[in-house]
Amino acid sequence: MIISALVFLLFWSASAPTQAQVPQSAAHASAQPALDSVRLVVSGDVETPLSLSMEDLAKFPRKILKVTNEHDGKEETYQGVSLEEILKRAGVPQGQQLRGAALTTYVRAGASDGYSVVFSLPELDASIQDSDILVADTLNGEPIPDKLGPLRLIVPHDKRPARWVRMLRSLTVVKTSQ
Repeated sequence: MIISALVFLLFWSASAPTQAQVPQSAAHASAQPALDSVRLVVSGDVETPLSLSMEDLAKFPRKILKVTNEHDGKEETYQGVSLEEILKRAGVPQGQQLRGAALTTYVRAGASDGYSVVFSLPELDASIQDSDILVADTLNGEPIPDKLGPLRLIVPHDKRPARWVRMLRSLTVVKTSQ
């Protein structure tokens, strides 16, 4: 009787969720509302300021980039929205409009942890160069992990990933001359 009770408890405990499993599920459930509140804010010298949710970004044309992780040498696949497309929707000059004083405009990409980097507007325009900069929301087919996302700026043509902004939250367009 005692042996059968021990065998029952052993099999039951193997199939029951462990303490480690329960918080993980709870953490996933609580992460969803936080994900719903994430916004990418496009502001500054733009015609149309934007505050884009993850759902808004999912409706934009999608792009896939395969890059090599500098730290471990493994290939990673990111999916998201072209930075150029987001700036276009904000009314930032592009193509033939990008001339004269507009060539001195820059974009500051900011993260939730305070990190920020700068791009000149011509760097981001396909009529001038192929930058393929991506505002990514998936990594290898999964949502980007919290320590990197949920949004990450991928800059594939930089020789090192210093401007790959993790936890991206803002894009601020600044005209340096009028």
